[in-house]
Amino acid sequence: MSRKFQLSVFLFKRLEDYGVSPDAVLSHAGLHSSLLREQRIQVTTSELFALWRSIYTVSADPAIGMKLGQEHRVERYDAIAIAALCARDFADSLARMARYKKLTCPENLEIERAGDECSLRFEWLATDDPEPEQLVDFCFTWILSIARRGSGGAINPVRLRLVRPAQHRKLLTTHFGCPVEFGASRNTMVFRAADMSRPFQTHNSELLSLLAPALEKEVAEVEAQRALPEMVKQVVQKRLAGGRPTWQDVGRELLMSPRTVQRRLSENGASFQGIVQEVRYGLACQYLLHSPLELSEVAYLLGFEDTNSFVRAFHSWEGMPPGEWREARRLSTFPPYADNAANQYRPAKCQQN
Repeated sequence: MSRKFQLSVFLFKRLEDYGVSPDAVLSHAGLHSSLLREQRIQVTTSELFALWRSIYTVSADPAIGMKLGQEHRVERYDAIAIAALCARDFADSLARMARYKKLTCPENLEIERAGDECSLRFEWLATDDPEPEQLVDFCFTWILSIARRGSGGAINPVRLRLVRPAQHRKLLTTHFGCPVEFGASRNTMVFRAADMSRPFQTHNSELLSLLAPALEKEVAEVEAQRALPEMVKQVVQKRLAGGRPTWQDVGRELLMSPRTVQRRLSENGASFQGIVQEVRYGLACQYLLHSPLELSEVAYLLGFEDTNSFVRAFHSWEGMPPGEWREARRLSTFPPYADNAANQYRPAKCQQN
């Protein structure tokens, strides 16, 4: 997935506040300085991680993530931070942060209550790479700054669990105001469950009633956009038999112009050709393993011009002809297709074709 997320311009303004050159950071990260002149700065998850690694390298400051995560100038608060501050209590604030944060960052905020504690952690989307340590510090500091400002300084974490090896313990302990554990399985900040119901002194229902509808609208648009690839897959699957669906077919089915479908798929890091191949691969394996259909019939149902075209395509996916693959699967001790690949496509292979 190469979906892009909007980056706050205030991040670069805060870098300048701490004497760190945004141009130098972008250059070190392999990003063009023209990003700073764009009205909406958008980056992928990998670009975001590269940016934060570069922020540390250029600044040479182990506290840079914590410094950037706290904003003392209210005029620099974005709509998400303001909405979080206007919430009724800490639980309401966290729920709004978790819901609205997806508008600006490729992450999910996971909130888990267990006994008398409540744990917070981030799940980063579209990457298996470990998140940069300074980005972890930034995210946890951002949440803690909202909690402290909203509660008048009454909320502090119980402990902080970090994946990284032990380093800068005193710096982290002083900043977060709690013990820090290193070598954890996941980066987690733990609060008292009782703090969840602590009311916010900054609660402003009138201002929240103005901000929330606009943010909810944006969230709905983002969620609809993320669901588009699956919707396109459903249309493609329905129209495959005997022919190959086109952009026009999908557009008519989804009540969108073909250009809009293409643009939104691209924004999600998907392609129409890739989706067609994903669907064909998934259905091909199901037909071969769970039906008595001849290869010519499977080829027809998948929209191939002839059997030879299907055989070539399948060979590129699995490295062997479909008939040979079917026989090998039926005679081997491999797990049934329905237990693994039937429930998920293989985009990496399929999009090459």
